[in-house]
Amino acid sequence: MDFPRALRERRTRRHLSQLDLALRAGTTQRHLSFIESGRSVPGRNMVVRLAESLELPLRERNELLLAAGYAPVYPQSRLDDPVLAPVRTAIDHIVRGHLPYPALVVDRNGDMVAANDAFDLITEGAAPELVGPGKNIYRLALHPEGLAPRIRNFAEWARHILARLGHVAELRAELTRYVPELAPSDGQLGFAVPLHLGSSRGELRLMTTVTTFATAVDVTLAELKLEAFLPVDPATAKALSVAAGAVSPATPGQAPGNM
Repeated sequence: MDFPRALRERRTRRHLSQLDLALRAGTTQRHLSFIESGRSVPGRNMVVRLAESLELPLRERNELLLAAGYAPVYPQSRLDDPVLAPVRTAIDHIVRGHLPYPALVVDRNGDMVAANDAFDLITEGAAPELVGPGKNIYRLALHPEGLAPRIRNFAEWARHILARLGHVAELRAELTRYVPELAPSDGQLGFAVPLHLGSSRGELRLMTTVTTFATAVDVTLAELKLEAFLPVDPATAKALSVAAGAVSPATPGQAPGNM
């Protein structure tokens, strides 16, 4: 990777002028101009400051350091590494705490890390090879043998999913084949894109929230996302509560059933 070009591309992508970025990073526009033209080689601390000032994800910060000839600063641990044991415990508490509503944790590509028991109502009827730890939830959502036949507003929901997959082009290309080319809806979607899903408990109307570990300094941790499903109406809330009451809670201290 050409460091001057990589830095310039990331700056322009964020619509920052050289002066804006220089002020954020505590340097001068002249020095930044020399760096972007290749006339000046930045030190390691300057590269870190520029990456932080651009608010780049940790993975991109490491890539920028490598492009400048420096070792990465931010570690990338395996999720089963002992150093991330507190993280696994936190994930356990978070997904359990969201009951009776479905919740799951995914990595940067959408592969499932953990889920609570309520998520079983979302995945019911899907092909077994699409469900479970390590399986991709975006493929599960749009595959004809996944949730697609049960999603009542498939076109809107599919667009919502595909819009999140810019960094995984191969997966996006695959999933695009499952989505019909329909004109955008003329109706109002409201304050959030809903999920209307048929289930054995009736039609569920859900919205989702995404939570991240905001202060993470490990690449793996920074890229984890908690996806929580919330009921849009009382009927959905009741259906989820009834379904949760029919499931025996897991033994305290154990990992969630889908983890």
